[in-house]
Amino acid sequence: MRHIFRFFGFLFATGAILFTVGACVAALLVWQFGRDLPDYTALKDYEPPVMTRVHASDGSLIAEYARERRLYLPGSAIPPLIKNAFISAEDKNFYSHPGVDFEGILRALFIFVQGDKHVQGASTITQQVAKNFLLTKERSFTRKFREVLLAFRIEGAYSKDKILELYLNEIYLGLGNYGVAAAALNYFGKSVQELTVSQAAYLAALPKAPNNYHPFLKRERAVERRNWVIDRMVENGFVSREDGEKAKSESLGVNPRVLSPNAFAAGYFAEEVRRELSERYGEKKLYEGGLSVRSTLDPKMQLLARRALADGLVRYDEAHGFRGPMRHIDISQDWGVALADTPALGDVAPWRLAVVLDINPASAQIGLQPHHEKSGEIERERITGTLAPVGLRWNRGRSSRSSLGPGDVIYVEPLDGKPGQYRLRQIPEVSGAIVVMDPYTGRVLAMVGGFSFDQSEFNRATQAMRQPGSSFKPFVYATALDNGYTPSSIVLDAPIEIDQGPGLGVWRPENFEGTSSGPHTLRYGVEHSINQMTVRLARDVGMPLIAEYAKRFGIYDNLPPYLAMSLGSGETTLLRLTTAYSMLANGGKRIKETLIDRIQDRWGHAIYRHDERICEGCDAAEWRNQSEPRLIDNREQVLDPLTAYQITSIMEGVIQRGTGQAIKEVGKHLAGKTGTTNEAKDLWFVGFSPDLAVGVFMGYDQPRSLGGSAQAAHFTAPIFRDFMKMALAGKPDIPFRAPPGIKLIWVDVKTGLRTSASSPGAIQEAFKPGTAPPDSYAIGDASPRPQAVNPDADRLVGTGTGGLY
Repeated sequence: MRHIFRFFGFLFATGAILFTVGACVAALLVWQFGRDLPDYTALKDYEPPVMTRVHASDGSLIAEYARERRLYLPGSAIPPLIKNAFISAEDKNFYSHPGVDFEGILRALFIFVQGDKHVQGASTITQQVAKNFLLTKERSFTRKFREVLLAFRIEGAYSKDKILELYLNEIYLGLGNYGVAAAALNYFGKSVQELTVSQAAYLAALPKAPNNYHPFLKRERAVERRNWVIDRMVENGFVSREDGEKAKSESLGVNPRVLSPNAFAAGYFAEEVRRELSERYGEKKLYEGGLSVRSTLDPKMQLLARRALADGLVRYDEAHGFRGPMRHIDISQDWGVALADTPALGDVAPWRLAVVLDINPASAQIGLQPHHEKSGEIERERITGTLAPVGLRWNRGRSSRSSLGPGDVIYVEPLDGKPGQYRLRQIPEVSGAIVVMDPYTGRVLAMVGGFSFDQSEFNRATQAMRQPGSSFKPFVYATALDNGYTPSSIVLDAPIEIDQGPGLGVWRPENFEGTSSGPHTLRYGVEHSINQMTVRLARDVGMPLIAEYAKRFGIYDNLPPYLAMSLGSGETTLLRLTTAYSMLANGGKRIKETLIDRIQDRWGHAIYRHDERICEGCDAAEWRNQSEPRLIDNREQVLDPLTAYQITSIMEGVIQRGTGQAIKEVGKHLAGKTGTTNEAKDLWFVGFSPDLAVGVFMGYDQPRSLGGSAQAAHFTAPIFRDFMKMALAGKPDIPFRAPPGIKLIWVDVKTGLRTSASSPGAIQEAFKPGTAPPDSYAIGDASPRPQAVNPDADRLVGTGTGGLY
């Protein structure tokens, strides 16, 4: 008996020693690995990278910017179905274990020994949070032990719901998606609240290895894994057996969302917004800050602007002939494969790449580029069509340099109302831009910076510094009108010599037509874009004053005070010039152009607003019979409203009688000015209706002549016309509002002299108080000569309508 007691005593002592040693070793390990554990309390204030989203003015999503596509959802906004699916797939004992699931470890080992192909991981959701947020992806015992220690500490510091919220927003779920909200949107085009059992189960199947369950490349494995998750949900009582079987019978239903600004032809616009956000807040906040940006883009206006610009560029390009096919491919076998591998521009729809299969003098047979399926494979169907004679006509002119043959790759466009028939197209060499703006706020409603953003991201509306030519002249004349001149003031159109100083010689500006026609009114000088009149007027007004006005309008920062600059020789951008014209349209109020209305941070707080007007009385807590709230317009007046109306009236004449007559067919009150530079390297038209300002530019990226006979009246004015016809269709014709104080007096359009309304060539001219048209004039250089008003002339005078300008 004594030996038995000794034996048990020995076992007890040995066990006690081993336990003590084990406890010491465990304590040492905990101390050793716990000394420099990451600070798990940082999870409390953790802000994961969230993508920035840019919306159009109507709420349409046009762009997203992110390094990790993620939309953060608070735990309360995540439906139980999603939570239960992930708990069933990843950690069935999540709500009962202390951070480490010892039962799960044993179960995983048992399943592994049995050789079950559905291997279960032993890491809990809490451990995955510790690994994903605080540790590296290193596979080692040290990292695993630190993960376990952190899991215990996290469980002690945070609620289960908070841990689950962190997990469901952080995990990578394939196809570039992080978190369940982004995955639901980009896999199924739904919010998490709209997901079905089948869809929730598929997302829950992805965390282990998203690439192994790719919805297209590994569809069978994806369905099998999804069904396994559904079985676990049924087993855990989260879903009824009947609903589970129904969910397993459904297809995956994955339809990846493809977001592209090309849907609105807004590539240039979206990129300009991205650049501004990056400059304002930096790359990190742009790609990780979860900004919500409401842009000024009007999707309908944007599509109309792109169409008008593209048609104008194509019209010019086709007039200069066909330059030849893009490339040549072998069509002796399956032409579809070779054609599908040919890069195509994604923002020129409805144009498509095609290959010539056969050609004869009257037409050509073509094969259209096959689309790629979602799996990445080329669709098997081969679609063919016919290049109709009308679609081939322009490639046979004298200027065309190449004919077509079998195997040539070209762009084609379907003919309206003629299924299966196409016309030949080519990407224009010439480029251009168009800007559409609200003249009262500076909001850019549409912007197209070139023919194709996919071809070139260089934005000709904001980045191209070009000479505006004659489109700068209205600001020279506005300066004169603001300093004592009237629309009837006379300026001599005659040769003029300017001594430019020692070593620079004499400058002799010439008119576009090469002739001079004697004395004319200021109105005539603008309407017919007379260079010699403009230079003579600029000399009399003074270039320093004109330069100061140009700076006020934001056209130039510092215009050199040389007379040549009065003809638009200085360089500026289309956006700046369109903004300046907007200030003429709005009565001389300063505006700042913007592509962004407001920006909110990830929490919904507004951190930027373009509208800086003060709303007086808007912060009242309740109604106490006080005055109505009102917006206080504190914008600077950069030009007298009376002057702004005078130059607007003159620019209406540009369209009615001058260089912009191509626009008359719009049939609405419009004002604007053409601009053609030396050797026609740059063509412009900038103009406006009472509530819409539009600027158009055309030119080669490497400046060269657009042709000896090229004029803005022939190319950019028609683009403006086409856009305005579409944009103003169905809208009432609204005249420009004359500000209080303006006197509208009948004058002869040629001489500027007072006349009667019934006289041939009579127009109503705008005069400021204390001025009137002359009854006669003496020929000479321009000089401001205020005329006394005849007391009996009231019958010839119409008073301005007043009100808002």
